[in-house]
Amino acid sequence: MNEPGWYLARTKPMSEYVAADSLARRGYRLFLPLVKTPRPRAGRNDAPLFPGYIFVHRDIEETLPPIGQMAGFIGWVEFDGSLASLSDQAAEQLRERVRAIDDVGGHWERYKRGQQVKLVSGEIESLAEILEEPKSPHAPVQVLMSFMGRRVPAKVPWGQIQPLNITPDNRPLSRRTRGRGRWIKGFGPRVSAVTTPRGEYLIT
Repeated sequence: MNEPGWYLARTKPMSEYVAADSLARRGYRLFLPLVKTPRPRAGRNDAPLFPGYIFVHRDIEETLPPIGQMAGFIGWVEFDGSLASLSDQAAEQLRERVRAIDDVGGHWERYKRGQQVKLVSGEIESLAEILEEPKSPHAPVQVLMSFMGRRVPAKVPWGQIQPLNITPDNRPLSRRTRGRGRWIKGFGPRVSAVTTPRGEYLIT
């Protein structure tokens, strides 16, 4: 027999909120860890911390809901034939972790000094290197960017930075030129920039 606790259910892709609503309307207790994020789902200011999963509570006298018949769900998560679950204590620790994440600005990708990234502003893209770790998703990030065949310092909004997949020897996976100096679409010194009074460059 299943013990009391928080049981883990799998949802369909991008259906966490639909599944949570299905449970709530039927009176079941659920835990969908949500964190604030600068890149939320449409119409929200948060996103699931664990996309595709919801915890459902079961007391001693309760039975688990028939999630196979409910909107948004795929089924229960099992390991070696046993349903995956959390104790009440572990669930509370997870809630504290969610609160701690929100207290420092929510869930957002941090970039480390020296990391190679891609700058994206509309249809304009360029390669860059992080000069200083961002303090928040709302603060400008200092980078060394490719511009007119040179590498120049710049401050850019966090939202214009995207991670760049690199190989173990720290080289980009994709080539940046077709040969003879011709840039592949999406890379190269095609960024418009303006100079601030302090001599910094900003992507425009």
